[in-house]
Amino acid sequence: MSNMSKPLIALTLDYETTNEYSKFPWYALRENYFSAIEECGGIGIGIPHNTKDADLLLKKVDGLLVTGGNFDINPNIFGENNIHETVILKEQRTKFELLASEIILKMDKPLLGICGGEQLINVLYKGTLIQHIPDEISNPIQHEQTNPRNQAGHSISIKENTKLYNIISKSNIMVNSAHHQAVKEPGKGLIINAFSKDGVIEGIEDPSMNFCIGVQWHPEFFIQNSDKRLLKAFINSC
Repeated sequence: MSNMSKPLIALTLDYETTNEYSKFPWYALRENYFSAIEECGGIGIGIPHNTKDADLLLKKVDGLLVTGGNFDINPNIFGENNIHETVILKEQRTKFELLASEIILKMDKPLLGICGGEQLINVLYKGTLIQHIPDEISNPIQHEQTNPRNQAGHSISIKENTKLYNIISKSNIMVNSAHHQAVKEPGKGLIINAFSKDGVIEGIEDPSMNFCIGVQWHPEFFIQNSDKRLLKAFINSC
């Protein structure tokens, strides 16, 4: 790739059937996912949930960003039969994101998972999830912040000797928080790189890959400089 070109980043889209935008099913994604990628030197493109042509499509991009969304992964996929009453499923989206992430990793292209994207990476690596934090963590901090998402919700600690620490160069940062689930047992080959003070896992990575990181917060809001550093590192890897 020449110095004149910018890396092309595939962004996973949300799938909606509500008729707020159209009477027919529609794809959606917050604008700041795209603008954040652009500001950090890449070009973001939304990709459809087309499992049939996923291989072909992902050959044409330089990296994959699995975005967050107001839904959960089916607990049956990670071996749990009971589904918590708060769980919302989007089966086709999950199926596509698991396949797309697997293809990208096989191609050794960079993968970044944000919020639900982190949880998806963990499930792909055969890890498990906490289905509802208030029911499984004693004295949890507020992981679904009531203040706006473009403000900080709580602090997290970053583990030294991790790729995430090498990128951000800080042991503690402030992040936003919009999730009721989290990584429970990290998948095989993944290590924890960040956590909040109640012990909830806030970041994972595969140290054997060039770039495979999942974070529980939303760095596309650029709340602190650490967010920009993370996205720039991802774009540079692409």
